[in-house]
Amino acid sequence: MNAFIPPERRGFPLVDVIDLKWLLAGEGIHLHVERLQSDPAYAAQVLAQAAASSNEALRSAAAKLAGQA
Repeated sequence: MNAFIPPERRGFPLVDVIDLKWLLAGEGIHLHVERLQSDPAYAAQVLAQAAASSNEALRSAAAKLAGQA
């Protein structure tokens, strides 16, 4: 059975979230995946923190997810 998930309920692509999670881990920051996908305030905080990083790959990953928010 194929389930239809409305676009407004899909959230961030998991592969992009996991990429962000590991890049943040390299900075000593823990990312709670489920909370990122369900709590807009938490997502905004985490993406802002990542966007302020000196790590180009982390900033890029945050920008990619921010564009999908």
